[in-house]
Amino acid sequence: MATFNAADHPHRRYNPLNGEWVLVSPHRAKRPWQGQQEELSPEMRPAYDPGCYLCPTNVRANGEHNPAYTSTYVFDNDFGALQATTPPGGFNKGGLLVAESERGICKVICFSPRHDLTLPQMDVAAIRHVVDVWQQEYEELGKLDFINHVQIFENKGAMMGCSNPHPHGQIWAQSTIPAEPAKETMQQAAYYSQHQRSLLQDYLDQELADTSRIIYQNEHFVTLVPFWAVWPFETMIISKRHLQHIGQLTDAEKDAFADAIKQLTTAYDKLFNISFPYSSGIHQQPTDGQEHPEWHFHMHFYPPLLRSATVKKFMVGYEMLGEPQRDITAETSAEKLRSLF
Repeated sequence: MATFNAADHPHRRYNPLNGEWVLVSPHRAKRPWQGQQEELSPEMRPAYDPGCYLCPTNVRANGEHNPAYTSTYVFDNDFGALQATTPPGGFNKGGLLVAESERGICKVICFSPRHDLTLPQMDVAAIRHVVDVWQQEYEELGKLDFINHVQIFENKGAMMGCSNPHPHGQIWAQSTIPAEPAKETMQQAAYYSQHQRSLLQDYLDQELADTSRIIYQNEHFVTLVPFWAVWPFETMIISKRHLQHIGQLTDAEKDAFADAIKQLTTAYDKLFNISFPYSSGIHQQPTDGQEHPEWHFHMHFYPPLLRSATVKKFMVGYEMLGEPQRDITAETSAEKLRSLF
């Protein structure tokens, strides 16, 4: 019988951050593709669009005018999924039909006044302004007595459901800790309780020793393809220093974080020579007033594209009914991305 080789044979990989598994089937990457191919949207956009409700001075859907902003701009989402005025309430019918009200605040962050600039097209200094705003919003929202979690994220591209092409991200702050951060809190807390060390610090030490999944690093951050990655070109940016949240970043670390984002997103755009779609988001400690020494600051990037600009990864069938599955290995993805730096 042949000797197992992770580069060739089906296997499962464990994700210690959420306690779940992913099935890796590297041999399937060799199969021809006759499935759906996405249509590419034209990417030529003006620096200012008079019809865009996110551009400076334009009118938003609620009738308010945006200011003539010249840098990063934040406002309360006119159609937020969460509302600060939601009253307490809910019901429980036999433990099977359960609902509870959820209070929160949703904000929109326009990265730049330029309608035609995405993060990889902005310089590091401009991205640093975005990082500063993320830090400020996390700290201000986290101080509110009814906010226990602050989720900072971006959906880039129509393929990821972005409803406006003006480069922007969002913040959803709410009373409860959502499912994914809750899993990471539990897993990191269990590891910290057992080892008195950060799970991601020990993981990062192993990755730096191995190097096969590292794609970029600077003085303060490492960008890598996680060993347990689900999406074909999924990545993480992890702080080298064990810190819990963005509020603890020094000026030098904020510069390095902006640099890591710039380098990664630029490489993404080079991969298939398009404005690369993804969903990204920062995971950090909850703002529930508790000490969370287990938490280690990091940022996830989940891009959907698989083989080219027109072939995406679908989460269907087995993924919906069994567990996540991927074809190309994390090591192969890392090698392709690393070559673009």
